[in-house]
Amino acid sequence: MSLPYVLVLFYSRYGATEKMAQLIGRGIEDIEGIEARLRTVAPVSPDTEATAPAVPASGAVYCNEDDLRNCCGLVLGSPTRFGNMAAPLKYFIDGTGALWASGALINKPVGTFTSSSSLHGGQESTLLTMAIPMLHHGMVYCGIPYSESGLNHTETGGTPYGASHLAGSEHSNEISAHESELCIALGKRIANLSLKLLAE
Repeated sequence: MSLPYVLVLFYSRYGATEKMAQLIGRGIEDIEGIEARLRTVAPVSPDTEATAPAVPASGAVYCNEDDLRNCCGLVLGSPTRFGNMAAPLKYFIDGTGALWASGALINKPVGTFTSSSSLHGGQESTLLTMAIPMLHHGMVYCGIPYSESGLNHTETGGTPYGASHLAGSEHSNEISAHESELCIALGKRIANLSLKLLAE
């Protein structure tokens, strides 16, 4: 019998958001009785004739509707794009109307994570706007509590609204110790809440 899973669904352009997804997945799998399922979304193109391969050349595979339908918790991640999620993730979410109509995600926990090139580059608004469509799905939004000491000490990313990373203008900053701790903490919290809500 397979374990329940938290879906870590992300789009990553330069790799930082994917590294965060892996850390969140590690936090999820630190909790007994649940596993992480990492999935990405295909890029979108202004050329309407362009198509992405069915399977990415490397990294996580593309998410499908069943991955989302059958999760017991969700963590969404995207780089910031003018204070909002990137178009590929928004495009995927915009296509989840059938799940909304069926109520498949009601009462499941959701968290968010993001990466930006500048410290005040829209991290918090990106985290919150990623949550909005999931609130329409009836999900329960989960942030990071201040019992996580990294929130008080980080000089890079990390917010009570979700995990974040300061990638730098050249996308070359490594994920800091506090950012890493907060990614793992978010994964653990979503996993624990998923199991509790699943048991109800």
